Amino acid sequence: MTATEATDTTRATEGAACGTGATGHRAAPAHTHPRDVTLEAALLALADPVRRTLVRELAASGPWVRPCGTFDVPVTKATLSRHFTVLREAGLLEQRDAGARRLNRLRREEFDARFPGLLALVLRDEPVAPDEPDGPTESD
Repeated sequence: MTATEATDTTRATEGAACGTGATGHRAAPAHTHPRDVTLEAALLALADPVRRTLVRELAASGPWVRPCGTFDVPVTKATLSRHFTVLREAGLLEQRDAGARRLNRLRREEFDARFPGLLALVLRDEPVAPDEPDGPTESD
């Protein structure tokens, strides 16, 4: 395989993770603005551990740096494409095409304006422990 063929294969793989085949022909992604997202939709999008991983990795990257195929998550390309769609529909993600690659940007400022503090909770490294009960428990 030549270097050009390897590059074309990599680009096709990255594109396939965002909903396109090896040909690179695809429609521009539809984006939902966070102001049009319900709290339920935002929580459902962030409830999935794979989507939280995508959000965390995007938060650690600069805008428009990460192509779809560069995320190390244990799902098929079709499933990864669906995860990106859910994040777009929840107003968390913006995508644009750059040649055969689809680049991603976390819409942090816009999402924070709509749901203050929600992303900060998701981006925390440590799990949040539930509060200890104040009174007697059922086992007492």
